[in-house]
Amino acid sequence: MEKPEFWEASFVDKKEMWGFTPAQSTVMTNDFFVSQTLKNILVPGIGYGRNAQLFRENGMTVTGIEISKTAIEMARKHYGDTLKIFHGSVTDMPFDHQKYDGIFCYALIHLLDEEERKKLIRDCYNQLEEGGYMIFTMITKEAATYGTGKHLGPDRYEIIEGVKLFFYDLESVHREFDPFGLIDITTVPENFPFFLVKCRKNEK
Repeated sequence: MEKPEFWEASFVDKKEMWGFTPAQSTVMTNDFFVSQTLKNILVPGIGYGRNAQLFRENGMTVTGIEISKTAIEMARKHYGDTLKIFHGSVTDMPFDHQKYDGIFCYALIHLLDEEERKKLIRDCYNQLEEGGYMIFTMITKEAATYGTGKHLGPDRYEIIEGVKLFFYDLESVHREFDPFGLIDITTVPENFPFFLVKCRKNEK
């Protein structure tokens, strides 16, 4: 499961807990997707859609994947049935055989263990059109929470019960993403220090 156990309860208790303003990483990704005239976007871990609506407002078709039924219900309430969302874990990708020219995965990959991260990156790459782009954001070792809580393995900690995070540095970004067309790494200040990692699928 890519989200902590308290995820469903958090939605029930807090509803739209992050509001509807897209994250800074989303704004940057949207600007890039628009500049590349991308039209068909996959968003693994779409939540209730706040980081997908901006793409839709700019003429892109968005398909999501989300494990929380509550989040999916909220997305439908706010954005209607035109936002297609597969119910399930990103660890069970792919959910369709469609190729996408853009994939955006926000603040999710660092919640997975090593094998799950490898599978997610590979599955996303496999669903890209040739020449398509995939963009991931993830927490970095500059975060104040790095090194706190229970040590689970290299750069991975359970910072509170049920919340397991892998903290990236440049070395681990290159290790995991170089085989999948890594072209850029940008530092983005969100609630935590993040990397925005951009990959392109080479055309044959």
